[in-house]
Formats: sequence, structure tokens, C-alpha cells
Amino acid sequence: MRGGLAGAWKPGTAKPAPLVVTIEDLNDDASFAIHASVQKQRHQLPVYKQRENLLFLVENHGTTVVVGETGSGKTTQIPQLLVEAGWAEGGRAIACTQPRQIAAQTIAARVAEEMRVTLGTQVGYSVRFDEVATRGVTKIKYMTDGVLLREMMTDPLLSIYSVIMVDEAHERSIATDILLGLLKKIIRRRPELRLIVASATMDTTAFRDFFNTSGEKLQTSSLGGSLPNRTPAVLFVEGRTHSVLVHYSDEPVKDYLQAAVSTAISIHKIEGPGDILVFLTGLDDVNAAVQMISEEAEKLPRALVALPLYAGLPASDQELVFRPSLSSRRKVVLATNIAETSVTIPGIVYVIDSGFSKQKFYNPITNVEALVAAPVSQASAEQRAGRAGRERPGKCFRLYTEETFATMRPQGVPEIQKSNLLSTVLQLKALGIDNVMQFDWLAPPPAECMVRALELLYALGIMDEYAKLTSPLGYQVSELPLDPMSAKMLLTAVEIGCQKEGLTIAAVMSVQTIWASGRERKEMDEARAQFGVAEGDMVSYLNVYEGYLRAKNQRQWCYENCVNYHAMAKVVKVRFQLSRLLLQLGGIKQQHDGDVKLVTKAITAGFFSNAARLEAEGGNTYRSLRGNQELFIHPSSVLFRASPKWVVFQSIIFLERHYIWNVTAIDPAWLSESAPHFYQLGRV
Repeated sequence: MRGGLAGAWKPGTAKPAPLVVTIEDLNDDASFAIHASVQKQRHQLPVYKQRENLLFLVENHGTTVVVGETGSGKTTQIPQLLVEAGWAEGGRAIACTQPRQIAAQTIAARVAEEMRVTLGTQVGYSVRFDEVATRGVTKIKYMTDGVLLREMMTDPLLSIYSVIMVDEAHERSIATDILLGLLKKIIRRRPELRLIVASATMDTTAFRDFFNTSGEKLQTSSLGGSLPNRTPAVLFVEGRTHSVLVHYSDEPVKDYLQAAVSTAISIHKIEGPGDILVFLTGLDDVNAAVQMISEEAEKLPRALVALPLYAGLPASDQELVFRPSLSSRRKVVLATNIAETSVTIPGIVYVIDSGFSKQKFYNPITNVEALVAAPVSQASAEQRAGRAGRERPGKCFRLYTEETFATMRPQGVPEIQKSNLLSTVLQLKALGIDNVMQFDWLAPPPAECMVRALELLYALGIMDEYAKLTSPLGYQVSELPLDPMSAKMLLTAVEIGCQKEGLTIAAVMSVQTIWASGRERKEMDEARAQFGVAEGDMVSYLNVYEGYLRAKNQRQWCYENCVNYHAMAKVVKVRFQLSRLLLQLGGIKQQHDGDVKLVTKAITAGFFSNAARLEAEGGNTYRSLRGNQELFIHPSSVLFRASPKWVVFQSIIFLERHYIWNVTAIDPAWLSESAPHFYQLGRV
């Protein structure tokens, strides 16, 4: 077991009261009263009232589709009901997947509290680079879709699980769609396995038809007893939400960020008690709004506290969001779309919906995967509004017109149909899916995206000419919890003797950003510049990491240097775990300390397909070698004003123009050296 969740029970803490109430418990009136209150709340949840129907369907059908409206309790209660019904006996376990880490962690903590057990024992969670669970002991395990996929690499039939619940299936992340396709294969081989597909809103017909295997011949016999009905059952569970009054803008909003802040201030001045939840697009918007509201709050007579909520937020800051507000103050939570589902923030009565979210859109022709602010779907808008009615009647303020809402797409586009599929194809190959083009998708991805992914995996040396994983590189890359290009960079660093630097760079790139938010632009530029080197951002991270390790007071050092302390703590943790994985893979070579040329060569080996050259001496416009896309170095890069002639980069961010992120200056000869089949020296 590793790590814990701040504010929740952790492994190694004092043993809590046992699951079954004993005579000793009755002597602790306060403890018993709290437990009784929790159980009373459970019994009042709509899903609990459907207990007998649910258990009957799970017992008799291989797949059960559960449509549980917001507030029904499906996420926390269904796994507990299954445990109580005996589905976790005999060393078996129940898996419940979530699209996001924060949901898996907070829900596991809540369920452990309800069951009166230590988090990490009977109830646990597992997310990327963090697991709090005990094999053979944990009966309910919450995890991200991606973690369950990685478990399939060592246990292809997921044999330890008796029931697998795929929650929030309507979000249709790439990992969810892969998981659904693979689970369909598994239930053919393991007819005794039960599958629950759950969501607040979904197209039940599509899911029911997809998992209907009644007309197919089983690939193996049952373990004994009668086989379940292989026609999926559907169970609708009413929500426990209160009425929500929806307000629309009279006319289109020009600046949704400013409008969101103004609306939050107006609610605080005019409306009655209750906290505010604001949906914004991403980290930059969230941090900007926190700053703007905090400045305005100083002028208000009643306390208004602005709190951020986004993927990667440190656990200590998450705890502030989920802590009930004092009567003397109101909190306003500035969140990305992670607050749409799964997590419930206590006290929310007012919701402000910007109408946008950050979404990925990949163009396989230009090889540009842009993260852009795009309108949400009607289903997402309804989910957001529903957050206001979880505890009592609420209000939702939509920063767009009613006519705009009517033109929104009913459901969001599945992520699999608008993303770069490099990691997806590698994952399928690692799981033994040879013909990825014929994989059974709920909604198939564009063929062009699949072909481009296969081409690049071949160029990286991860696949051979027969579309098989190469040995050892292909198998090693598939074992590392990194994107294929970062994994290739790290393994090349090991091969040429700079694995220490490669580990640090890979760990830094696995977090969203190591820089602190909410600081002045000039202050941030000066802080980055002091660590900057001519080789670029990725090499500059080595200086930040070394400075952090040498600091006597790391928290103070981070503040003084505009570095995010929690992000750096995570970098150290991720780096340690990656180094352990390298040892297991046999990947430790002689180290050539301080050879920056070797480091930049390793970076080039991983990211050679993301190469660009300066169009004109003295200018700042670049052209990608693959796709001929016009690009610009992001202003936060240490190379922003340097404009080296040749660069490789990690990704492209689309704002008002296409910016390249995590940029490294290179020698163009390294491109043909790293990938002679991809580049010819005469051409570059």
C-alpha cells in the first residue's frame, strides 16, 4: 500500500470500529449515533430502495445497465449492496471504475467511512502512481478506467473480480471505450463475471445492443451452475434532486470569464445562503477567476472564499473544497468539468455555467492535437445544472442564451473519435489485440487516426513491420505508465547513459505543470528565467528539480521561486516509481553525469515526430516538419525570445494561435540519426 488521501482514513492509522456493530459500540453513544445516522441516510437513497430489483438483475443477467439520476447514490451504494449480498466472498472483489482520479479517491474515502473501515483495507482505490488497497483484503476497489486496463496486462480475464462496475459511462473517455470493448470479450470467456454499466444519462439502447451476446456461442464453459441471461437488463433509478430554476443570458456573452466572476459577486450580494459552483474551461481560467474573485471579495462586507477544483489539485486543497462552509462565509468553487459528475460538493445551491469546456480535437493530417474551449453538450449542461439541486432547491445561471442551448449537441462526441490514438493503439497491442482496426468499439474511431498511430509506433521502433510489439523496446514501453514518446525518451536515456536526467524529465512531464499559479506574469517570467538553459524547457526542469532537492525548507523554496510545492512532491514520487519500474525492466546503464548533449539526444529520440524549424532568421514563426503547420513557441517557454532554428516539443496548445509546449533546441542531424526511416538528412 502506498500513499493516502488527506483528510481521510489512511493505512496504518488506529484501527477503526469493526463493520458489525458490537456491544462495545453501544457504549459509545456518539459513535453509534453517527453510524446509525449514516445508515439511515443510506436507506433513504433511491438506489437502496431498488436494492432487491438490482440484486435480482445482477444475479440473473450477465450485464446490467443502470441509469441512476443525480443523487440516486448509485456510485457509493451499489458496490456496498453487492458486498452485503455476498459477491465479495471467497477472496473475490468488486471493481468500480471512474473517469477521473479525484472521483476514485474521494468516493473510496466516503464508502470507507460509511462501512466504518480503514481506507485501504476492505475499501481502497487505485489511480495512476497512487494505490491505497490491499490484495486479498480489499473487497471494493475504486479505480480509474486506465488502471483497470493496466491490470489486464497481468490478469487478462480480471479473475479476482466477481463484479465490475463501469461508472459514468456516458463520459466516453478513451479508456472507458477500450474497457467496454475488452469487457465484452471477457464476459464471453467468463460468463460468471457480472458487469454493471452505470451513468446518470446514457443511450441505454446503444449499451444494451452492444453487450447483447445472447446469439453468440460462448468461448468457454461456465464454472458450474446455470449461466446468466446474456441479454442485458436495464434498471432506471430516480434521483434525489430538488428543483433547479434555470436562468439564461438575454444575449450572447462576450467574455464568459468576466461574466462568471460578475455573476458570482452578484449572487453573493443578492441571493440567500448557499455556496456557488462555477464551471470554467481549464486551469488557467480557474486560477484567473480565483484571483479576480479574491480581489473583489476584499471589498465585500461578508466573507466570500474562492477555491479552485481541477484535475491534479493537491489533496489538501481538495479537502478545502469538500469541507462545509461556516455560516459566516460563502465559498465559491471555480471548477473544470470534473465537478460535473461523481463528486458532490456539500453546500452548493447556485451553479454558474460558462457553457464551455476544454476538449481535445486531433487532426491526423496536420498531426495537431489541440486542446480548445468548445461548447458543451446539452447532456453536460443538464449535469451541471443538477449540481445545484443536490441538497435543496437551487438556481443555475447559464452564461448563454436559450436559443444557444437549443442548438447544442444532445450528447458529447466520444473522446475516441477526436483524439490522437498513439497510446490507445499501443495499449491494445500490449493487451494482445492484434487487429486493432477490427476491435469491437461502441463507436469506432476514424480510420485515419488509427493508421497514423500505427505509422508513428513503427517509426518509434515500438512496433515492427508486422504490427507486432518489438522486443525489448515495444514491450518495455508498454510497461511504463507514460505516453509512448516520453517512454521512448526515457528508455533511450537509459541506453545512452543519462537515465537520471531522463527520469526527472519524464516525471515532470507527467504532472500538469510544476509552476505556481496566481503569481504576477513578470514574477513568473523571472523565476523561470533563473532556471532556464539554452537547450530549452525540458533540460531546464533538471535545474528546478536539483534546486528543490537541495533546499532545506522545500515549501519555502518553492514559494520563493514560483514553483508548485505539491507538484514537485508528486514529481519526486513519480520519479521514484519510474526508477523502480526501470529496475524491474533491467534498464540501468552506466551514467554519464552532466552530459547535456546526451540528454537532448534522448529527448530528440522520443519526440522526433514533433519537430519544427524556424521559418526566417530573426522571426518567431515555426513550421512543423510533419504537417507543415504554422507554430509559435509558448510565451512561458524559456526559449520564447531565443528562437532557435530547430526544435522538438511535447505538445501543441491552441489559444489564439498554435503554441508549442515543452520545447527543446536540437541539432537537425539528430533527427535523421534518431529516425532515419522517418527523416532523410537532405530533406531536413
